[in-house]
Amino acid sequence: MNEEIVRERGGEESSVVSPKTASSAAAAASMTLASVALESHTTAIASSATPGSTSPTSSGAGAGAGAGGGAGAVGGLAGGAGASPSGVQLHEKQPLQSQQQPQPQQPQLNATDMRELREIKQLLWGDNVREDVFKRWSQGFEFSKVEPSALVQKQGGPCAVIAPVQAYLLKIIIMDMPGVKLSEIPYDKCQNLLIQALCNILKNCRAPRYRIVHLLRRRGNATEAGLTKERSPAVETGSAPAGPAGLSEGAAGAVELAAEATPASVNEMTQEQLDNDPHRELSPDEFHERLHTLHFEDIAAVARYYMENYGQLAHTYGVLLFMYSVFLTKGSELVAADISDTSEPLIHSTYGYGGQSLINLMLTGRAVAHVWDNEQDVGGLKLRGICEQSDIGFITLMEQMRYCTVGSFFKNPRYPVWVMGSDTHLTVLFSNEKRLVSPETPSETGRRIFKSYDPEGNNFISTTMLREVLAALNLVSEPAYVALMQKRLDPENLGIILLNAFMDEFFPLERRSTPDTFELMHYNGIPGSNENNRVRYYCGSAILLEGDLKSICTSNPMVTCLQTKWPNIEINWHDAHLPSLN
Repeated sequence: MNEEIVRERGGEESSVVSPKTASSAAAAASMTLASVALESHTTAIASSATPGSTSPTSSGAGAGAGAGGGAGAVGGLAGGAGASPSGVQLHEKQPLQSQQQPQPQQPQLNATDMRELREIKQLLWGDNVREDVFKRWSQGFEFSKVEPSALVQKQGGPCAVIAPVQAYLLKIIIMDMPGVKLSEIPYDKCQNLLIQALCNILKNCRAPRYRIVHLLRRRGNATEAGLTKERSPAVETGSAPAGPAGLSEGAAGAVELAAEATPASVNEMTQEQLDNDPHRELSPDEFHERLHTLHFEDIAAVARYYMENYGQLAHTYGVLLFMYSVFLTKGSELVAADISDTSEPLIHSTYGYGGQSLINLMLTGRAVAHVWDNEQDVGGLKLRGICEQSDIGFITLMEQMRYCTVGSFFKNPRYPVWVMGSDTHLTVLFSNEKRLVSPETPSETGRRIFKSYDPEGNNFISTTMLREVLAALNLVSEPAYVALMQKRLDPENLGIILLNAFMDEFFPLERRSTPDTFELMHYNGIPGSNENNRVRYYCGSAILLEGDLKSICTSNPMVTCLQTKWPNIEINWHDAHLPSLN
């Protein structure tokens, strides 16, 4: 995303919007605040509640206001032109004007957001959220003290979000900051890059609007007259699942309605976050009770909101809030349709690691459960994989173990950045060598298509498959020609065609677009997996050997994983410390 989208910020976690920024923000889309109040044991959804909106009355708005909402719309805890030190736009006469003019429709509890967040909670955690697993996921986006652009992962689990975010951050550095020395990127610039990376992931959802999940430190909505609540019985219809905390159908509870947003109320909401300890731990139920949603019409408004509310990313629950924002922006129904099988939660209930659907959603914007290209027919079932070339790649040690087959769309991404998967963790591989992702040569296309008919990696196919391979390559596939080539490529009538024989026949002048030598860098966000417990990047020199044979080195999982992308690769790391996949 271009630099102009995200304004450079200083070292502080909040800043006041200048009149110039506020004026330019006025063209951005509006935003809605809706209490989602996922009540525990005592509350249920009121299906009669419907979303509403207020008409903005001021011309200037800051990042949180979605640049369309001033005093008449909830400002996302950020101000516009003439903002106070708390970042809230002030209009002293507005309360009097509100008395003299008809009251605009008050934004009520957004029943759609509430229902979807409830469904998302079920998709992620299942029927119950284990306290220890939730605590491992409870961390903000935090940078390493020795590697300014490297995110730190404090415990096992959230790598399913942190590694994709790190990958997109590195993609931006590689493409927009060529030649930069990674260790010298300023801290405030890294915050800027983080926000651009988050916006890249949200854009992949291809949603008509962006629904950002925001955490309030105290339950309820602040208004000039205090908290406003409306109690009504919850009406469950159809076969809707139980509430996130195990609510039974037909239970009655309290549903909070968001009152009209005024400068005083927005200021109070901002102040209440400042007055509370941002690092105080919440139980899973407390966390979900304090979630609110902010609606934006364009990604630039989202970027401004994050700049003005950076604390929402850096505090204890920043990773969780962003993950919920991606799911809500995508939409719970679309996520569930991508997953197909929702019987198992996306976050493992015991070990806390994220499932492949969660990883794929963060990387591609689609929560499909498989990593192969397009669809595959498995026992009569059409199982969906990756449908197009991804910005960020994915390779995994599990492929060498024959647990899965990673398709070309993931192995050959648009940018030279790959998330690497082991059996327990995700890390990131990247390079400044852009030729690693240059367009395929005809011979590379031929090799890829041939191998797609050789899922076990034997470097041969059945002679009966030759016609399909030739047709997939848009080569002559007439029966008479195919029969002739079968005899030529299988002279001993063994029933197989070797890869080398196929390549020599149809692509004799093979040229590789990939260079023979290049530099690779590796990131692992777990401090304990880094030298001296300090997260940093490790650099190595790679060389591609001639031939198709590869050695399986079980004692070096890093090389084994790299060989799923480059079968004949060898790499020498520049430091004595060998990077770890775990």
